[in-house]
Amino acid sequence: MLPRNPHAARARLLDEVGAVDQVGVEERVAKFTTRSIKKAAKLWGLKTAVSMTDLTTLEGKDTPGKIESLCRKALRPHEDPKVPPVAAVCVYPAMVSRAKALVGGKGVKVASVATAFPSGQTHLRTRLAEVRGAVADGADEIDMVINRGAFLSGEYSRVQDEIASVVEASGTSVLKVILEVSELETFDNIRMASFLAMGVLRPGDFIKTSTGKTTLNATLGNNQVMIEAIRDFYADTGIAIGMKPAGGIKTAKQSLQFLIAVKETLGDAWLTKKRYRFGASSLLNDLLRQIEKERTGAYQAPYYFSDAAESY
Repeated sequence: MLPRNPHAARARLLDEVGAVDQVGVEERVAKFTTRSIKKAAKLWGLKTAVSMTDLTTLEGKDTPGKIESLCRKALRPHEDPKVPPVAAVCVYPAMVSRAKALVGGKGVKVASVATAFPSGQTHLRTRLAEVRGAVADGADEIDMVINRGAFLSGEYSRVQDEIASVVEASGTSVLKVILEVSELETFDNIRMASFLAMGVLRPGDFIKTSTGKTTLNATLGNNQVMIEAIRDFYADTGIAIGMKPAGGIKTAKQSLQFLIAVKETLGDAWLTKKRYRFGASSLLNDLLRQIEKERTGAYQAPYYFSDAAESY
């Protein structure tokens, strides 16, 4: 049922969580792009970004062979053993058991998108069944999408209740709640949706910008709105929620800027794959190129690194 007055519901929630100073956010993130990181600090940042990457394939033509290739790269992104494995491989529910057989117990988690990714437009009972199926097959992490239509209609209790149902269905698996920021349209909406999600999440769960399937995905701006929401929620509750910017982060330079934002907003405690993840279509290979440059002084051609999958 729609709220009697969705405008009043929005005003109440916005008053509760606080509005976003858009100009202030944009000025702050502009400064992150001017920071210079060199030598040992840069190499640390590059390897940390690798360790935070979720390596993903989400295509209708996915095969067991492609999942095997994905998992090999996840476990050993680079021939240098000092380069860490990625944080997780992310696949559709039908491929979870195959991925689990390949990386289970080896330091790389298996994540699965669920809840009718990327649209979320199906019955709640179907979305929950998909989550339970992925967990039963061995998914360590679930990436769900919120009901954006309900949010934009002012049905905030429904949005939060659905997230809470997915929390329950996910059991002990980590949950990442995708807001799909481009469809929320404003920084205020992104902040409000972040608080709705965090209000029913557990310590160690995540909020996430995007599915990677829309035209606008992660930016320093919407990332900043979300990590400031995490900071404020943590100050109020003591509950530490993780963050995952997804889509649009293509270069190692960009990833370092995001890490700077995390360090200066949330502090060193969030500079770990347990609290921060990356997803971007070509990020991993560029990170490896930059690591090789720091190691040898020369760039390798992009094709030097296998392109087993897409990370988002």
